[in-house]
Amino acid sequence: MNLRNIYYSLSPKSRFLVRKLYYYPIDILDSIQGKKNKYVPNKGDIFIGSGDFLAQGNHHLEILKKYADLKENHSVLDIGCGIGRAAVALTQYLSEEGKYEGFDVVEKGILWCKKHISADFSNFNFQYIPLNNDLYHFTEKRAEDFVFPYENHSFDAIFLFSVFTHMQPLEVQNYFNEIQRVLKPGGKCLGTFFLYDGKNEETISKKQNKINFPYERENFRLMNEKVPSANIAFDEKYIDKMMKIADLKLENKIYGNWSKRTCEGLFDFQDILVFKKD
Repeated sequence: MNLRNIYYSLSPKSRFLVRKLYYYPIDILDSIQGKKNKYVPNKGDIFIGSGDFLAQGNHHLEILKKYADLKENHSVLDIGCGIGRAAVALTQYLSEEGKYEGFDVVEKGILWCKKHISADFSNFNFQYIPLNNDLYHFTEKRAEDFVFPYENHSFDAIFLFSVFTHMQPLEVQNYFNEIQRVLKPGGKCLGTFFLYDGKNEETISKKQNKINFPYERENFRLMNEKVPSANIAFDEKYIDKMMKIADLKLENKIYGNWSKRTCEGLFDFQDILVFKKD
């Protein structure tokens, strides 16, 4: 059993605790040495992946500007905002006329964002939404039934980084429907995925690959069958079908390097889809 499978075998609360303990010496040392940045959480509290927190947030901002036509005065929705990685970068870009809304299923991330971001930027708002997800949170409230707490046609831009990669098909379809509802006409959404087709499905199914999805389901594949939300890869045609059902139009597709299909000159790990509401 590799470290990833050991990590997924733990309960959601235990996963948070293990990360906290693992990074505790580093976080204490940074605090003693005065290296703490107000807008950077402790490493032990970051549950959204590895890498430099600020650098990744700034990279996400550049992607949104380039592919989702994000403007300084836009109203934006950050679905699965985590502990504010993209939000921190957006505080330096959105103008006072702009507006940011973010929600997440992990309460500690929302509490941190309210304390460190909303306190200084009144146009940034965060909400804790306790939806069931076996990677982060157990509850009876289901993402497939969730109605976004926003009015119709509220946002110029919506984005989801590493969210659809942890969602089941019915959940994805509901989110597509809700995204279509709350987007303004002409608004765009950028989301990241693990995508496969007939050409690379066999390759990604092999366990010897670093990133693999060996467990086949109808139109999608799982990395870990005991924690279905751990990581999910979708058949591209299936995602296209769900978008059409939601009346969303695919505008751009940029392959990431996880499956070695990346476009030349691009270095993002996950695949990126940009879709819009006509």
